[in-house]
Amino acid sequence: MNDQDTELLEHLQRQALRYFVDLAQPANGLVADSTWEGSPASIAAVGFALSVYLVAVERGWLARVEGEERVLATLRFLAKSHQGPEPDATGYRGFYYHFLDMQSGQRAIGSELSTIDTTILMAGILSASLYFDREGAGEREIRRLADALYRRIDWQWALDGGEAVRHGWTPEGGFLYHRWYGYDEGLLLYLLGLGAPEQPLPEASYDAFTSTYRWEAYYGQQIVYAAPLFIHHFPHVWVDFRGIQDDFMGRQGMDYFENSRRATLMHQQHAIQNPHGMKDYGENTWGITASEGPIGGTEPVEMDGRRFYGYLARGVPEPDDGTLSPWTAITSLPFAPEIALPAIRHYLASYPQLLGEYGLRCSLNPSWRGEAGEEAGWFSGHYYGINEGPVVLMIENYRSGFLWELMKRSPYLIAGLQRAGFRRGWLGEG
Repeated sequence: MNDQDTELLEHLQRQALRYFVDLAQPANGLVADSTWEGSPASIAAVGFALSVYLVAVERGWLARVEGEERVLATLRFLAKSHQGPEPDATGYRGFYYHFLDMQSGQRAIGSELSTIDTTILMAGILSASLYFDREGAGEREIRRLADALYRRIDWQWALDGGEAVRHGWTPEGGFLYHRWYGYDEGLLLYLLGLGAPEQPLPEASYDAFTSTYRWEAYYGQQIVYAAPLFIHHFPHVWVDFRGIQDDFMGRQGMDYFENSRRATLMHQQHAIQNPHGMKDYGENTWGITASEGPIGGTEPVEMDGRRFYGYLARGVPEPDDGTLSPWTAITSLPFAPEIALPAIRHYLASYPQLLGEYGLRCSLNPSWRGEAGEEAGWFSGHYYGINEGPVVLMIENYRSGFLWELMKRSPYLIAGLQRAGFRRGWLGEG
């Protein structure tokens, strides 16, 4: 990586950091889900924020005392907020609602008690407890609160009598229908659930998760398949999977890092071959994931023989309506920098409509013609915390491996990996 690349990536990190500085509520540490007006807080965005602050302190962009204060405000709120079955609580059984009111911290927009979003929150919490390791009163409090918050999660309750963890729960309807079966971002959930010192998940739950893996081949890449690119990135924000293998990956003779590299190459190749004839797809214009799209409502719109969507878990080879997410090229850096860096430069140079105060906005669709039929394309005007956080953190993992090395000190993560059957590599087993 040359000096120009370093300068570019640091600029992107610092732009994305501003999201978490500007859109955090100082009193409780909650972070807005997005830049949409009136956006509630997202607990996943809070989890990313907690790790982002660490990078900012380490890089000298925030003073250590400011990082400490931001983390403490968040953990104190989470520790004191109401946990109960009432519909206006903040959480229940140690889990938290997906969306919270930015001011009160109570459940917002009738959201679900989310097992995966709580997992992302806890990953951020655990990373903060590892980083703030000094003996000052504030840093000791961070460690104490982080441990208590992690310990009180009732992972076994979330199994709801089954083999795999439910996606969530609501006071009105009980557990959601779906469970976390693989392959998806639930990989991180099982690692933290298996490693918990109290109410941990049983090892059989991880076997259930991996039992539905799909080993498939697209564009010459054989992978454990998931269509959206974010699935191949999110668990890697906190876990260095290079050289470590569970039983499934051991049988394939590879690891999850290699799997994500292949998925990244698959996405680029899909854009090059462009089977649906989408506008602007190519070698440096790729990256399809769960994202906002050109349609404001929930119903798709037909145009020129294509169907366009609003928010959708897009992926390769389907569903693909021409909507691209440049941030996924950025978060691909650790896996395939040789294609990610050119893509980042291309997005920055070719689509000034996407540039704003927090970097590249979330998505674009060059194939969308608009209601008047103009060939203008569609460009999102928004940012999302769950995109901005991985931008900061995956750039940092590419640059220095900072968060990966930090999390290798977590006895809980190590226990979760070992109980899931991971060995070799930095785990030093088998």
